[in-house]
Amino acid sequence: MIGKKILIYGLGKSGISSFIFLKKKNLVKCYDDHKIKNKTFKRSLIKKEKIYKVDFDFILISPGINIENCGLKTFLSKNRKRIITDFDIFFMLNKKNTAITITGTNGKSTTVKLLHLILKKVYKDVRLCGNIGNPILNEKQINNDTIFVIEASSYQLEYSRYFCSKYFAVLNITPDHLERHIAISRYASAKFSVVRRQSSQDITFINHKILTLMKKIIKEKIKSKVFKINKLKNKKNYNKVNNQYFLNKSNEENLSFIFAICEKLKINKNIIFKQIEKFKGLNYRQEIIFNNNKTICINDSKSTSFSSSKHFLSLDKNIYWMVGGVPKQGDVFKIKNKNINNIKIYIFGKNKHFFEKKFTRKINFTKQKTIKDSLFKIIHDINFSSKDNNLILFSPAAASFDTFKNFEDRGKYFNKIFKKLKYELQ
Repeated sequence: MIGKKILIYGLGKSGISSFIFLKKKNLVKCYDDHKIKNKTFKRSLIKKEKIYKVDFDFILISPGINIENCGLKTFLSKNRKRIITDFDIFFMLNKKNTAITITGTNGKSTTVKLLHLILKKVYKDVRLCGNIGNPILNEKQINNDTIFVIEASSYQLEYSRYFCSKYFAVLNITPDHLERHIAISRYASAKFSVVRRQSSQDITFINHKILTLMKKIIKEKIKSKVFKINKLKNKKNYNKVNNQYFLNKSNEENLSFIFAICEKLKINKNIIFKQIEKFKGLNYRQEIIFNNNKTICINDSKSTSFSSSKHFLSLDKNIYWMVGGVPKQGDVFKIKNKNINNIKIYIFGKNKHFFEKKFTRKINFTKQKTIKDSLFKIIHDINFSSKDNNLILFSPAAASFDTFKNFEDRGKYFNKIFKKLKYELQ
């Protein structure tokens, strides 16, 4: 892309990387709803009133921008066809490269990380980028053989106009980010947007449970080859997995996609199983931080909805579940009756009333002031019961922003206090 007039709206990670990438060969102006102190943008910042006077070729918006609720709402509504994303720029310049893109409500990061490790054993140049932390336009020294494993959120896909992927996987879809998408149909539409642009040479991997939803959302004919993924058909492969991290239903689902994608890429199964066995998981995502054969503690701070926690609740254990934070709009709590007696819930934080309404007359719960208070009470209850086979589950089922910067900050805090209190476990 050369000689274009481009407005970058939103100067977070992706906005900054987009500016650095585009500024050398284009006229780039930047704007953010908040005051920018970074001197890098001093000469490129544009005032709101001047934006309307420039005939921009493209308006590149960051994932965090909601065009229906932002400072440039009126301007964006009049220039909708000019809106693009960093994913679009990336695709325009790297169409010939093989891209494997993973999206879904839960499990994206684990799936892309494991897939990346497997592919690195087979191919020379494999990059991991996107929502997992490395902005896509940060990638350099790309050649024709470079393979990209991309994690894509609904925010990154929602306003992308051109981005496509040779291999595209939708792990699952449950209500999430409805404070922005409003309806599950719009959220799903963002997730499925890549499928609309795929050709007959491309492949879509989709959870069999949401195939009907995809066909309902995408009313036109789907050109790509569609493969339904059903974890129940992978029992033989699961039986060979020797890694405790994957012994739950959510990660069985993630592995189903790994097996399917690797099969299409003709990757030797021995390589797959070796990497699964070595995989230690990601910090604060279903992370086993303690196991003394009597009690296991899992830090799943990444959990921001009931759906992301539910897989643990079916385990045959005495479960002490810590819940709290900023609840997701439209989130629904469902649990099978047979599991109720094994679970005790400890609600913490500023939104206790929301969770209390969800759990009343369904399951036992107690309310605590803080995470630390909840953990202290759990340790007391475990010691008092003298039972084995216990699971301390820090899976808050809510966003962290009431108290913490992000889920990493929350997860780090939990690890810190657990480290101090774990010696109290008898």
